[in-house]
Amino acid sequence: MPAFFVHGVPETHRLWEPVIERLSRKDIIAVDLPGFSSAVPDGFDASKEAYVDWLITRIETVGEPVDLVAHDWGAIMTLRLASLRPDLVRSWAGGGCAINAGHPWHPLARIWQTPGEGEAYFADLDRAAMATRLLEDGSSSADANRIVADVDGRMGDCILRLYRSALNVGREWQPGLANITAPALVIHGRKDRPVPPEMAEALAGDIRARELVLLDAGHWYPLQRPDEMATALNTFWSS
Repeated sequence: MPAFFVHGVPETHRLWEPVIERLSRKDIIAVDLPGFSSAVPDGFDASKEAYVDWLITRIETVGEPVDLVAHDWGAIMTLRLASLRPDLVRSWAGGGCAINAGHPWHPLARIWQTPGEGEAYFADLDRAAMATRLLEDGSSSADANRIVADVDGRMGDCILRLYRSALNVGREWQPGLANITAPALVIHGRKDRPVPPEMAEALAGDIRARELVLLDAGHWYPLQRPDEMATALNTFWSS
């Protein structure tokens, strides 16, 4: 039963490299979501539902339930997957996300969700400003520059379509969290600005998580605290 890692926005599988190299297990799959340093399948509309369907199909090819690990949008998508297809999930671990009707989108998300404003943001992308925002949210300078370098027109288009499909994701998907049966671990940064830690506490309650681990980190805790995250995962999987 492999561990299956899913990144968020605007990331790729490289988010997980510092964590994976510290894990005791080697049966690991870390995917790139369509449009995130990877091709976009024909007919793929980059909606939140399309990404969940893509993940379901991808995990079905594994042939057995997986231990999901996810961050940010990857966590939102895999929680939805776990609520729809519990047969595909042995366990779930993740954070940096909220599926809560009472949680407002952060300011940058609202720009991406606004027709015209979102297109202008990516058409004239201020990479220095994006890197600064990543630094403020807990990324290192090297990681911020690497993340920004991966952002291209294809990724920007997918981000806009994803966020515009998710205006009401909390209201639409929060009720389904009650259907999740897999053992769960919520990992979150105490200093997360886009998703404050009280949202992690609410999520842990909604999915009846075995444990909530709050790290001394911002939103990018897999990059800031890979040792602590790897320890939490190793302990969770062995319990």
